Amino acid sequence: MILKIVKYPEPVLSQPGEPVTEFNAELRKLIADMFETTYASQGIGLAAPQVGVSKRLTVIDLSMGKEPKDKLVFINPEIILSEGKQYEEEGCLSFPEIHEKVVRAAKVCIRAQDAHGKWFEMDGAELLARCLQHEIDHLDGMLFIFRMSALKRDLTLRRIRKMQREGTW
Repeated sequence: MILKIVKYPEPVLSQPGEPVTEFNAELRKLIADMFETTYASQGIGLAAPQVGVSKRLTVIDLSMGKEPKDKLVFINPEIILSEGKQYEEEGCLSFPEIHEKVVRAAKVCIRAQDAHGKWFEMDGAELLARCLQHEIDHLDGMLFIFRMSALKRDLTLRRIRKMQREGTW
């Protein structure tokens, strides 16, 4: 089922997600729905708060559904190591049509649980590292516009307010 993606400034986007403690069929259904929503939205990652669920859960698929083995699920993730820097453009399904460059670590190592509660560690570089950091930020209540320069953030927020007034946001 395709879920509704909430847009900024929905409060759930600015609040840290609650840890996932139950690994059951309901959670696996949410994961499947989040992947379906990601693909329908032409995205590569989606955090539970973006669909109005305040849980520490994110899904990522850099292949956009083309390679089933590329489907990644991260529950209660945390970044345990980061190194280097990259400055690349990002977008966000909760900020449609907004794309800006932000600084992120070039490589990360994360620790998370899978859909059955088993802990694992994983390294990511370049696009995967950026996506992991972006999605984990969502779980911490941090939005990518707050990683922009103050000037770019101000211009972006003005653009959003204008779209809200026009009824296009």
